[in-house]
Amino acid sequence: MVCLPWEREGRPLSDENLLEAGKNILRSEASEILRAADRAGAEFVRAARIIHGLRGRLVVSGMGKSGIIARKIAATLASLGTPSFFLHAAEGVHGDLGMVCRDDAALILSNSGNTAEVLSIL
Repeated sequence: MVCLPWEREGRPLSDENLLEAGKNILRSEASEILRAADRAGAEFVRAARIIHGLRGRLVVSGMGKSGIIARKIAATLASLGTPSFFLHAAEGVHGDLGMVCRDDAALILSNSGNTAEVLSIL
């Protein structure tokens, strides 16, 4: 059973509370998308051009929650026609880097930028 924040506060699990929570989550996510759009600049364009001009595949990698997001990005891109696959960063050093070819490019996700497994495959 899921314990929602307002239940911990002793508030009832009413339709109104569920709707309020859902709307707050959607507003928060929309706000973060707008912040990301505002931060997009030359590096975004550079990354988009690399992906658009790929002769190989896009290797998407990460660890932990970043790895879960990376797996979803790789699957979505593949569904949309961009050849891509997910490479688990921890498995990369144990032989899976052999799947990466000369014309491939990498999109590596990391919250901190200091994850040992991610750094070891760079």
